[in-house]
Amino acid sequence: MSTSRTLETARVSKREFVQRFARRGGISVQAAQTAYNAMIDELLDLVGRGNTVTLTNFGKFYPQTHKGHRVQFAKQDGDAEVNDYTVLKFSATREVNRRVKVND
Repeated sequence: MSTSRTLETARVSKREFVQRFARRGGISVQAAQTAYNAMIDELLDLVGRGNTVTLTNFGKFYPQTHKGHRVQFAKQDGDAEVNDYTVLKFSATREVNRRVKVND
């Protein structure tokens, strides 16, 4: 089985993640869902304003801007341009990276 296929079968849905989060925290699924939504919304709002969000012992989330560039699409005649754009980046701490162990 290829690595991509192995990772495909190991995906956890948002629903399952929230249920597991609730169970681990000893809180209701509703409370976990509210906390999850609030955390994601706040994180995206802060990073969307250009901030870096550092979660101690976990990692940092930050915006990374890419310059626009010319591209040529196979299905279109001529060139097109991609404008400057920003993506969300994440950098885990060494401690977190050491704790992540995926069995091959």
